[in-house]
Amino acid sequence: MTAEAAAPAGRDRLGPLIITIFGLYARGEDNWLSVASVVQLMADLGVEGQAVRSSISRLKRRGVVRADRRDGAAGYALAEPTLETLAEGDARIFERRRATTEDGWLVVVFSVPESEREKRHELRTSLTQLGFGTAAPGVWVAPGNLATETRRSLARRGLAEYVDLFAGQHFAFGDLRSKVRAWWDLDELADLYADFVRRHRPILDAGITTAEQAFQTYVPMLTQWRRLPYSDPGLPLSLLPPGWNGVTAEALFEELNSRLSAPAREHALAVIRRP
Repeated sequence: MTAEAAAPAGRDRLGPLIITIFGLYARGEDNWLSVASVVQLMADLGVEGQAVRSSISRLKRRGVVRADRRDGAAGYALAEPTLETLAEGDARIFERRRATTEDGWLVVVFSVPESEREKRHELRTSLTQLGFGTAAPGVWVAPGNLATETRRSLARRGLAEYVDLFAGQHFAFGDLRSKVRAWWDLDELADLYADFVRRHRPILDAGITTAEQAFQTYVPMLTQWRRLPYSDPGLPLSLLPPGWNGVTAEALFEELNSRLSAPAREHALAVIRRP
């Protein structure tokens, strides 16, 4: 499951939470949640029902979800492109492998005719969402282990015909650590990781005892986390500043995911399957 890559929320602060709920729980329920269950789950997060309905309507207009009435109950299913995006994101969020320098680099160059210049913006947005840095105007770079994901993502978005992908090593010139700092905003990444740790480390000592409390904690935590593996594409630690706080944040996420995902799911399914 991705974050904003699945559906940029814009000004809709509730959209990411709703997408998290659908991504976690709808796919195992024949890709469907009733409106009533989504409203109740969001109420458990302290959100008023009318605001939830308005946010879902905006997601529908953007093609993220589609209306789907089943057995007389109003509900929504994830649209096919959203399902594909979430499936791609699951591996990066829950199974990410940090790159090493031995993985080399994936280099992307693209050429878009002026008559299709809107594709240029779409390509830049897609590469940014995949975590690419900009090595030079029109030259984008990412760790080499993202090659398969990048190829699939660009093909799925209908952008393959404009792009060439190259794999290689950096062998000259200059210090690669300095170049990585120029290609990616490492200060911003460090701030994002620090904010995640600040917000969520206290959970470890919070004494969560019920499935509902786990749900109330897990969904917002995952919603914040899911953008980070895309902002940071898993850059090699040897090229990052000493004591890189992304490692601390990753360990915290893994611990919280291990502790909270099962009881949170227990609560969510109890609501979703309620007669």
